[in-house]
Amino acid sequence: MGFGTSREGQRMGEEQNDASLRVDFDRSVKIRFVGAKVSSDAGLLAYRELDERLGLTEMAAEHLWDMRFGKNIQHSMLGLVRQSVYGRIAGYEDTNDADYLRHDPTMREVVGRMEGHRRAASSSQMARWETEFLTGTFNFDALRGLPGTWVQRVQGQASIDRIVLDMDSSGSPTYGNQEGAAYNGHLGEECYHPLFCFNHFGDLEGAMLRPGNVHSAEDWDVLLEPIVERYRHMDIERFFRGDAAFARPELYRFLEEEGFLYAIRLPANRVLYRHVEHLMESAPRWPLATRQVRYKSFRYRAGSWDVDRRVVAKVEWRAGELFPRVGFIVTNLRRWSKNVVRFYNQRGTAEQWIKGGKNAVKWTRLSCHRFVDNAVRLQLFALAYNLANFMRRLALPEPVRHWSLTTLREKLVKIGAKVVCHARYVVFQMAEVAVPRELFGAILQRIQGLSPAPT
Repeated sequence: MGFGTSREGQRMGEEQNDASLRVDFDRSVKIRFVGAKVSSDAGLLAYRELDERLGLTEMAAEHLWDMRFGKNIQHSMLGLVRQSVYGRIAGYEDTNDADYLRHDPTMREVVGRMEGHRRAASSSQMARWETEFLTGTFNFDALRGLPGTWVQRVQGQASIDRIVLDMDSSGSPTYGNQEGAAYNGHLGEECYHPLFCFNHFGDLEGAMLRPGNVHSAEDWDVLLEPIVERYRHMDIERFFRGDAAFARPELYRFLEEEGFLYAIRLPANRVLYRHVEHLMESAPRWPLATRQVRYKSFRYRAGSWDVDRRVVAKVEWRAGELFPRVGFIVTNLRRWSKNVVRFYNQRGTAEQWIKGGKNAVKWTRLSCHRFVDNAVRLQLFALAYNLANFMRRLALPEPVRHWSLTTLREKLVKIGAKVVCHARYVVFQMAEVAVPRELFGAILQRIQGLSPAPT
């Protein structure tokens, strides 16, 4: 008998060396993990194409100061910016995920494989970059201005005749002993209380992290004034909307001086109610089959105001309710009262944008101990949100234009792909499930039709 191994011995050796996982319901099924050859986020290639067309992350890297020097620099500032933004778009809200993402073929490609990055940065490298390099005064100030700078770049794609700004606050839950965390009675939780300003396209013009116990309108001027400055010399109509938290005379004066038309909800008081007493007393005949709404416009001057201002009142009777719902809006619009209320009600879209930021890019994930570290991460989430929103409104074909940012992440970003490397090409063999080839091709075609970024 020779010294060769029998077939049975070869089969036993293969089974011993086989790293596959097995399932009991079908023993013929083998599960293998080949992270460097398969990606679950191949749709990020479309975002990278849009980014390249608009020159967004390249612009961000140019605005930031790289304090590193010497031969120990393994990852460029541009690569770190891209990894931070694209990772958040894909739903990886924590730098702990970087140890796995650095080997992902899609992440390596979008970060910049052609620029010499064989792999993306590790968790420790990403954490150090975010919490040490970006927390410096110069870099943090530059980072805080980048969302608006990106919006300006995108607005160059087509002329606009108006801009509508919606300002609102939200809660970001905190856990443990984090700097700036406090209980907010209005929100009913231990949290941070960030402030956001969106435009009517859903783009995030600016964001600011604040301690949890501040008023909803605290530091509105710090966030709003740089945004207004960008539109000061544009020959367009300018509007502002805000809820009752922003009913402040100093805000009214600022908007009037800047030529903004505004509609801001006004907290009710006895003087305001006296102006609509006749509307509330003359109740419609019961039972109501549908709601009935009455409007009134009048001049009003609160004790803290220096001038009279227009107030629009809405008195709404609903079926099954004993008392009417009454609301007041202070405004300098010269529209019919009904149209003023309709314009104000459209600010509800800002709440949808905030919901998209929470669900799609997970911007409530602010888990660092230091307040400044979390402030930096909120700005990085803002950049990820804006790039995702640019994809939604600039690149989606009409049949899927209604997709939310969360749907985009689940269907477009999360395309599985097998990656095959050749001498001259890298081929992404994508799964064709939620996004077929024709749709992905249409998205790329729309991106390539955009005006390229100026060199």
